[in-house]
Amino acid sequence: MNPRIIVTGADLAQQALDLLGGYEIIYAGKTPTEDDLVALAKQHDPAAIIVRYGKVGAAVMDAAPSLKVISKHGSGTDTIDKVAAKARGIEVVAAVGANAAAVAEQALALLLACAKSVVALDARMHAGHWDKATHKSLELGGRTVGLVGLGAIGLRFAKMADALGIRVIGFDPFAKNLPAHVQSVDLDTIWREADAISLHCPLTDENRGMLNATTLAQCKRGVIVVNTARGGLIDEAALLDAVRARQVMAAGLDSFAVEPMAAGHPFQREPHFILSPHIGGVTSDAYVNMGVGAAQNLLAVLAKAPATA
Repeated sequence: MNPRIIVTGADLAQQALDLLGGYEIIYAGKTPTEDDLVALAKQHDPAAIIVRYGKVGAAVMDAAPSLKVISKHGSGTDTIDKVAAKARGIEVVAAVGANAAAVAEQALALLLACAKSVVALDARMHAGHWDKATHKSLELGGRTVGLVGLGAIGLRFAKMADALGIRVIGFDPFAKNLPAHVQSVDLDTIWREADAISLHCPLTDENRGMLNATTLAQCKRGVIVVNTARGGLIDEAALLDAVRARQVMAAGLDSFAVEPMAAGHPFQREPHFILSPHIGGVTSDAYVNMGVGAAQNLLAVLAKAPATA
């Protein structure tokens, strides 16, 4: 019997499946619950789990005694209990950078949509209006964007922003050898100087809710907020208040505290929020890159793992 791999999703790129030819692939479906994953783990005792959707915690790990590696289909590992994995000798790996271009482009699209009122003007045009005499957009050239997180995605975004003539400042305690067009600063400087703030960092217990009533009040009036990272980085109630008060001119969001977003969420009724359903990394190219990266990473771990008796 071939060893098994559970994929917490309904599919995987064919290029990734080709790499995993010696394994039996078990799909958990598009929206697996923890109970679903525990049941599958008990039934199949996988050697590896590829995480696309849902959360993998201690209960899932304990249901799979042969589990050696949990491989993220992407870069963010906040849906994996890394403490529990380490305690059980299970390695956690991520396809870092596999979707960097896709997410950075989505962040730039949201920034431009906010600055240029793309959605609002489109709706007005379709309703028969011509607002040339009354509308003024925001010009980004010469202004400052503050990036929180300078990994593969943040640096990709920084390069595009620099090409548009935008001054780039950024905070990342782990970043080294930054390019000349990125000025390293502390968070207080970002809040104080940025005309737009874009989040590109992982979610941790330390930075949860980093954009809140206090920090938003420290920002320039009329700042733009973009988040393509994790929804938990923002206190959503505080952001809603700040947008309504025009402290924040507009917010372009691809990530939310609870996903999928529930019907009736207050952001849905607000004209100065531009929303997308966490699809920044969902392109045909990124789908292949993430799948191949996840497959390669888990195979590297399994190649060095001792055989199960």
